[in-house]
Amino acid sequence: MTAIKQGDTVRIHYTGTLLDGNVFDSSEGRDPLEFVVGSGQIIPGLDTAMPGLATGEKKRVEIACVDAYGPINPAMRQQIPREGIPDDIPLEPGVQLQMQTPDGQTLPVTVVETDEATVTLDANHPLAGQDLVFEIEVVSVN
Repeated sequence: MTAIKQGDTVRIHYTGTLLDGNVFDSSEGRDPLEFVVGSGQIIPGLDTAMPGLATGEKKRVEIACVDAYGPINPAMRQQIPREGIPDDIPLEPGVQLQMQTPDGQTLPVTVVETDEATVTLDANHPLAGQDLVFEIEVVSVN
Protein backbone atom coordinates (compact mmCIF):
# COMPACT_ATOMS: atom_id res chain seq x y z
CA MET A 1 0.00 0.00 0.00
CA THR A 2 1.14 3.50 -0.80
CA ALA A 3 1.76 5.91 2.06
CA ILE A 4 0.01 9.27 1.90
CA LYS A 5 2.20 12.21 0.88
CA GLN A 6 1.73 15.93 0.26
CA GLY A 7 -0.48 16.56 -2.78
CA ASP A 8 -2.34 13.24 -2.59
CA THR A 9 -6.13 13.27 -2.72
CA VAL A 10 -7.43 11.27 0.22
CA ARG A 11 -10.84 10.23 1.47
CA ILE A 12 -11.35 9.61 5.17
CA HIS A 13 -14.12 8.74 7.54
CA TYR A 14 -13.84 10.60 10.82
CA THR A 15 -15.44 11.39 14.14
CA GLY A 16 -14.45 14.64 15.81
CA THR A 17 -14.89 15.04 19.55
CA LEU A 18 -14.08 17.57 22.22
CA LEU A 19 -11.75 16.47 25.03
CA ASP A 20 -14.81 15.62 27.16
CA GLY A 21 -15.92 13.09 24.53
CA ASN A 22 -18.82 15.10 23.06
CA VAL A 23 -19.04 14.56 19.29
CA PHE A 24 -19.10 17.79 17.27
CA ASP A 25 -18.94 16.25 13.77
CA SER A 26 -18.79 12.89 12.06
CA SER A 27 -18.86 11.46 8.55
CA GLU A 28 -20.96 8.52 9.79
CA GLY A 29 -23.82 7.92 7.38
CA ARG A 30 -22.26 10.26 4.81
CA ASP A 31 -19.68 10.06 2.06
CA PRO A 32 -16.08 10.19 3.26
CA LEU A 33 -14.39 13.58 3.48
CA GLU A 34 -12.20 14.17 0.42
CA PHE A 35 -9.32 16.66 0.37
CA VAL A 36 -5.83 17.24 -0.99
CA VAL A 37 -3.14 16.77 1.67
CA GLY A 38 -1.22 19.98 2.29
CA SER A 39 -3.67 22.21 0.40
CA GLY A 40 -5.16 23.93 3.45
CA GLN A 41 -8.63 22.48 2.83
CA ILE A 42 -8.83 21.08 6.37
CA ILE A 43 -7.54 22.20 9.77
CA PRO A 44 -3.73 22.15 10.00
CA GLY A 45 -3.47 19.58 12.81
CA LEU A 46 -5.46 17.00 10.87
CA ASP A 47 -3.65 17.79 7.62
CA THR A 48 -0.20 17.20 9.17
CA ALA A 49 -1.35 13.87 10.63
CA MET A 50 -2.06 12.38 7.18
CA PRO A 51 1.39 11.81 5.57
CA GLY A 52 2.62 8.25 6.12
CA LEU A 53 -0.83 6.72 6.60
CA ALA A 54 -2.22 4.24 4.06
CA THR A 55 -5.60 3.01 2.88
CA GLY A 56 -7.40 1.11 5.65
CA GLU A 57 -5.33 2.64 8.46
CA LYS A 58 -7.04 4.06 11.51
CA LYS A 59 -5.57 6.71 13.78
CA ARG A 60 -6.51 8.83 16.77
CA VAL A 61 -5.30 12.42 16.36
CA GLU A 62 -5.28 14.94 19.23
CA ILE A 63 -5.14 18.52 17.98
CA ALA A 64 -4.38 21.60 20.09
CA CYS A 65 -6.66 24.59 19.41
CA VAL A 66 -3.83 26.52 17.72
CA ASP A 67 -3.69 23.78 15.06
CA ALA A 68 -7.49 23.53 14.78
CA TYR A 69 -9.70 26.65 14.71
CA GLY A 70 -7.31 28.81 16.70
CA PRO A 71 -7.65 30.47 20.08
CA ILE A 72 -10.61 32.71 20.83
CA ASN A 73 -9.97 36.17 19.41
CA PRO A 74 -11.58 38.86 21.60
CA ALA A 75 -11.57 41.25 18.62
CA MET A 76 -14.09 38.96 16.90
CA ARG A 77 -16.68 39.77 19.59
CA GLN A 78 -18.63 42.99 19.05
CA GLN A 79 -21.46 44.88 20.72
CA ILE A 80 -23.95 46.45 18.35
CA PRO A 81 -26.98 48.64 19.08
CA ARG A 82 -30.11 46.56 19.47
CA GLU A 83 -32.12 49.16 17.55
CA GLY A 84 -30.18 48.30 14.38
CA ILE A 85 -31.54 44.75 14.34
CA PRO A 86 -35.00 44.03 12.87
CA ASP A 87 -37.60 42.91 15.42
CA ASP A 88 -38.20 39.56 13.68
CA ILE A 89 -34.58 38.41 14.23
CA PRO A 90 -34.27 36.08 17.27
CA LEU A 91 -31.68 37.34 19.74
CA GLU A 92 -31.44 34.62 22.39
CA PRO A 93 -27.89 33.64 23.40
CA GLY A 94 -26.67 30.74 21.26
CA VAL A 95 -28.66 31.75 18.16
CA GLN A 96 -26.55 31.70 14.99
CA LEU A 97 -27.01 34.60 12.59
CA GLN A 98 -25.34 35.79 9.42
CA MET A 99 -24.09 39.30 8.85
CA GLN A 100 -22.58 40.95 5.81
CA THR A 101 -19.17 42.53 6.01
CA PRO A 102 -18.62 45.95 4.38
CA ASP A 103 -17.12 44.16 1.35
CA GLY A 104 -20.24 41.99 0.95
CA GLN A 105 -18.97 38.70 2.40
CA THR A 106 -21.25 36.64 4.64
CA LEU A 107 -20.00 36.26 8.21
CA PRO A 108 -21.59 33.72 10.59
CA VAL A 109 -22.00 35.09 14.12
CA THR A 110 -23.43 33.80 17.40
CA VAL A 111 -25.50 35.86 19.82
CA VAL A 112 -23.65 35.64 23.15
CA GLU A 113 -25.33 38.32 25.26
CA THR A 114 -28.15 40.86 25.09
CA ASP A 115 -29.41 43.72 27.21
CA GLU A 116 -31.89 46.56 26.69
CA ALA A 117 -29.57 48.57 24.43
CA THR A 118 -27.04 46.17 22.86
CA VAL A 119 -26.49 42.73 21.40
CA THR A 120 -23.06 41.08 21.67
CA LEU A 121 -22.16 38.98 18.64
CA ASP A 122 -19.23 36.59 18.36
CA ALA A 123 -17.68 35.84 14.96
CA ASN A 124 -15.15 33.31 16.29
CA HIS A 125 -15.57 29.80 14.92
CA PRO A 126 -17.75 27.83 17.37
CA LEU A 127 -14.78 25.48 18.00
CA ALA A 128 -12.23 28.27 18.53
CA GLY A 129 -10.30 27.79 21.75
CA GLN A 130 -11.08 24.05 21.84
CA ASP A 131 -8.59 21.18 21.69
CA LEU A 132 -10.02 18.47 19.44
CA VAL A 133 -9.73 14.71 18.96
CA PHE A 134 -10.33 12.95 15.64
CA GLU A 135 -10.72 9.22 15.09
CA ILE A 136 -9.94 8.76 11.39
CA GLU A 137 -9.94 5.90 8.92
CA VAL A 138 -8.29 6.28 5.52
CA VAL A 139 -10.72 5.08 2.85
CA SER A 140 -8.65 5.83 -0.26
CA VAL A 141 -5.49 7.55 -1.50
CA ASN A 142 -5.04 8.87 -5.05
